[in-house]
Parts: sequence; C-alpha cells; structure tokens
Amino acid sequence: MECLTLFAIVLTHEFGHALACKSVGGQANQIVLWPFGGVAYVAPPQRPGAMLWSIVAGPLVNVILVPILSIIWWIASSAGWEDSLPSIYTYVVTVWFMNLILLIFNMLPIYPLDGGKILYALLWFVLGRARSLMVATTLGLIGIAGLFVFAIWTQSPWRIAICIFIGLNCFQGFRQAREMLRLAKAPRYDGYHCPLCKAAPPAGEFWTCSKCRKKFDAIATQLTCPHCSTRYERIACFQCGTANSLVDWISAPSPPHPPLQ
Repeated sequence: MECLTLFAIVLTHEFGHALACKSVGGQANQIVLWPFGGVAYVAPPQRPGAMLWSIVAGPLVNVILVPILSIIWWIASSAGWEDSLPSIYTYVVTVWFMNLILLIFNMLPIYPLDGGKILYALLWFVLGRARSLMVATTLGLIGIAGLFVFAIWTQSPWRIAICIFIGLNCFQGFRQAREMLRLAKAPRYDGYHCPLCKAAPPAGEFWTCSKCRKKFDAIATQLTCPHCSTRYERIACFQCGTANSLVDWISAPSPPHPPLQ
C-alpha cells in the first residue's frame, strides 16, 4: 500500500510540472514512472519565468500535501488510531514522511533534481540560458560526487544506483551547456531569421542528423545532411524551438557575420 501511495505522490508531483508547463504555453505530453521516480517531459517556452514556474509547480504539490497529511495525522492521533487501528496509523505516518523526504530530496540544488533546475532558472535571469546551465550542472556534479561518497560509505546499492543515474543526467546537462555556449559565440546568418522569434540561425555544424547522428550546417547545405544525403523539410530554431521551412526563414540572404561583442 505504501508503494502505491508513493507512486501516486510522484505522479501527482509530475502532473504539477506538466500542468504548469501547459499553462505558460509549453508542451507536456508524457509522464514516465520508474523505480528511480518519475519524469514529466516538459518543454516550456524558452523564457526563464516559464521554465521556473514549470519546475516549481512539482515541489509545490508536495508542499501543499504537507499540511493536508499533517491534518490527517492529527486526526488519526486524536482518534486514538495508534492503539485501535495501528496499521492505518502507521500507514498515515509513513506517507507523511515519504512526502517530506521526497520534497527535501527534490529540492537539493543538484541538477537535474528540481532544486538544481530551479537554481538554473533563477540564474537564467542574470547570467543567460547557457551560462546558468553551466553553473547549475557544475554545482550539480560537485553535489552528486558528495552524495556518491555518502552512498558508498553507507554501502547502499540503491543509493549508489540513484547517484549514478542522477550523475549521468547531470553530465548530459553539462555537455548541453557547453554546446549552448559554443552556439552563443557562433557567427550568424544575416539573411535568415526565425519566423516566430526573429532570431538569426548560427553558422556552423550545430544541427544533428536524425539518421546518421552527425552534425552539419543546415543553412549551408540547404537542409540536406552532407554525410548521408538525408533531406529535411524544416529547420528548428535554437532560440524558441519551433521548426519552419527554409523559405519561411529567408529574409534577404547574405553571408554570415560575427556576433556582436
């Protein structure tokens, strides 16, 4: 019963992420539950405020559950369930602690835990998207190293597995941050602009072919992968994430120029 309740709390937490993301105009079409917890695959608009709300809404569910479960615990204690209904009383207390532990663990400033992502979103307001992700993932790698040492010291295979899982995801975020920094420093094509956000695309091999997984410059090759000759109909914007045909991007073609300093 406790396991089913745990998954119910995790599912509610993930629905908080998904509903918040949709409320700011993002996409959230999948929630996955597994032994390590749950993941809501959310894609909020690329704005720090939208990202912050989409992440905060998950832990907020656990915060709301704290007083609700506390009242239930108080009722159980007042009704003398500890003696008359010990199994139910133990269940109530266990659920209260499970929710609190999940909240505290999720709020650790370790990317990709919610606490690390909240730090990332807050820093985004000041440092920009790429640098904030680099700071958050660097701190996350340091934090997960500490948790890994603790897991080994306690000789807990389960904690070690969780640390490895979180560490791999944090390192993936670190690599993404490095790519984003490289992208931010890249020259831009003057004559092409995203129809939605008006951002100019970078000049360089930043797009990844879905077939051969090699990078190429989609603008220079006119949306054709030079490695496997796969032809694409649309090009994705790195700024807002929307994809449009090359014709929609063209404004007045001209050579790429270096970014403004």
